[in-house]
Amino acid sequence: MMRPVRSWLPTLSVALVGLLLAVAALSFGVVAVGCSGTGEQSEDERFHVVATTGQLADLVRHVAGERVRLTQIMGAGVDPHLYVAREADSRAFERADMILYNGLLLEGRLGDTLRRMGERKPVIAVAEQLPREALLEEPEEDSEAKDPHVWFDPRLWRHAVDVVAEALTKALPEQAEAFAEHAVAYQAELDEAYERLRKQVAGIPSQQRVMITAHDAFQYFGRAFDIEVMGIQGMTTEAEAGVQRREQLVSLIVERRIPAIFIETSVNPQYVEALVEGAAARGHRVEIGGALYSDAMGEPGTATGTYLGMLTHNVTTIVEALSKRS
Repeated sequence: MMRPVRSWLPTLSVALVGLLLAVAALSFGVVAVGCSGTGEQSEDERFHVVATTGQLADLVRHVAGERVRLTQIMGAGVDPHLYVAREADSRAFERADMILYNGLLLEGRLGDTLRRMGERKPVIAVAEQLPREALLEEPEEDSEAKDPHVWFDPRLWRHAVDVVAEALTKALPEQAEAFAEHAVAYQAELDEAYERLRKQVAGIPSQQRVMITAHDAFQYFGRAFDIEVMGIQGMTTEAEAGVQRREQLVSLIVERRIPAIFIETSVNPQYVEALVEGAAARGHRVEIGGALYSDAMGEPGTATGTYLGMLTHNVTTIVEALSKRS
C-alpha cells in the first residue's frame, strides 16, 4: 500500500539537504585545490638561484638544468652598469638560497644590496673567481680596476663554468655528478664554438679588422679573436664620451677606410651615429654595421637569448659588415 504523502515528504527533504551539502562540500574542495595550485603553499621548493645577468643565468641552465629554480634579474636590452634594483628584485634576493653576480663592478648600483645579502647567504661574484692573470685592466683608468666583460672570451668563460659548478656542488652535494657532467659537456661546446668563430673573424681583411662600438666592452673579444676593438665611451656607460675621443675615432675611420661601426642593443646609439656624421663630413661613408649584444643578451626563447647564440650573432654581424669594400 502506498504511504501517505505526509509520511515520506520529511524523508525526501532530509535526503535533498544531505545531497546539497555534499555537493557544496565537493565544490568547495575543488575551489580550494584550484587556489592552492597558484598560491604560496605550492611554490617551487627547489634550491633557488638568483643570477643578475642573462649570461650567468644561461650558464646556470647548462650546469644545473631543472635541478634548481632560477630567477634572472636583468633581461634583454638592460644595461647592468646603470641598473637599479626594483621591489621585485629585492624580494627575489631575499628569498634566494644563492645569488650569482658578475662582479668587477659590472653591477655597480647593486653593490650595497649584494654586500648585505652576502652576510646571510652565499653571494658569489663569478668573474672575481676567474684566474687573476687572465683579467684585463681598464685602459686609461685606475690600474687596479679590472674589465668586467669577461664573457666575451669563451676561453675565459669556460672557467666561469667551473666556478658555478663548484658553487652548486657545495650547496647540493648529492647532485655533484650531474653538475660535473653538464659542466664538461658545456665546456666542450664552448671550445668548439670558439674555434669555429675564430676562423670566421680571421677572414676579415687585416686593414679593416677594426671594430668600433658604443662603449669599451669588447676588449676580451678582441684578445680572443685577434681583432682591434675601440669604444667611444669607457668600460662603463656612465662615462661621457669626450669630444676629443670622438674626433680621434673619426680620424681613424677615415684614414683606414673602415666600412662599418656598430651600435649595441643595451646602449644609446647617439655617439655611434655622431661618428657616422663626422666621417661623412670628411668625405668617407661609414655604415652602421648592425647591433651587437654586449652587456645583455637577446629575448628568452630566441637564438640570441643564449650565450652561444649571442656570440654567434655578434661574430656573423661583425664579419659581414667589416668584410665589405670601403
